[in-house]
Amino acid sequence: MELRRLGRSDILVPPLCIGGNVFGWTADEPTSFRLLDALFDAGLCFIDTADVYSRWAEGHQGGESETIIGKWMKARGNRDRLIIATKVGSDMGRGKVCLQADYIRSAVDASLARLQTDYIDLYQSHWDDPDTPFEEVLGAYDELVRAGKVRIIGASNLTAPRLFEALAVSTREKLPRYETLQPEYNLCERAGYEADVEAVCAANGLGVIPYFSLAAGFLTGKYRSAADADKSVRGGELVAKYLNPRGERILAALDEVAAAHGATPTQVALAWVMARPSITAPIASASRVEQLADLIASVDLALTGADMARLDTASAWKE
Repeated sequence: MELRRLGRSDILVPPLCIGGNVFGWTADEPTSFRLLDALFDAGLCFIDTADVYSRWAEGHQGGESETIIGKWMKARGNRDRLIIATKVGSDMGRGKVCLQADYIRSAVDASLARLQTDYIDLYQSHWDDPDTPFEEVLGAYDELVRAGKVRIIGASNLTAPRLFEALAVSTREKLPRYETLQPEYNLCERAGYEADVEAVCAANGLGVIPYFSLAAGFLTGKYRSAADADKSVRGGELVAKYLNPRGERILAALDEVAAAHGATPTQVALAWVMARPSITAPIASASRVEQLADLIASVDLALTGADMARLDTASAWKE
């Protein structure tokens, strides 16, 4: 399997990252173990999670995903063969909403305990905290890197100006820099990344690991009407906004390319993101074992130039 470098670091990852948001939420612990076993056996050893997963679910406090991943790694004894990414900075309740240095220090220890490991490969700022200077945020990360708790750092949901500012502070203050960015990006959502963030990432050699690579499931092709959207716990309102003429064009293009390759819309949608020149590894998740075949097959699906052009045209966001 082709491996790709995370930014300018020495960490190599597969071209598809496994989203851990489902573990402990739409996939219970036994199912999560089966999913992780199958993905690991297929060589997909890059897992992305966050401390906040899945605090939004009734009765959850956050940390459920990290806990399951930690139990699985402990049971399998495979920590050294995995790349584990997690995040800090989301609302964990009780006033824990920030990237202040003291909070980062306590949050990383909590994540390490749940993951049952002594280091995190990629530690990411989940959301921007404009009230805390980058000097403080990056200074805290510097301590964690020096202590061996974190290998490299990344960011998620940063605007182009804020990302540029963070990189400038790293250079000026000789602090660790964000090696990766995690933006929302897929065939339906192109403008937010391509308009200006992509250029900053490319110019500075950042690894890009987009989330919502399947547009909350819309690009699987299973949501083609409002009635379809209403059937999903994870879909619903998230996919309803794509039920429009542009969304129909995108699905038609996916169907056409998929038919030509004997593939599925899911495989094609993921392969398109993987083939984009600035992308390192899109993130995708599965709640059921039967969904894994598409994820695994997408890694080996080679789209032609004509395929890419067909999809680019159908999903164009510029006039």
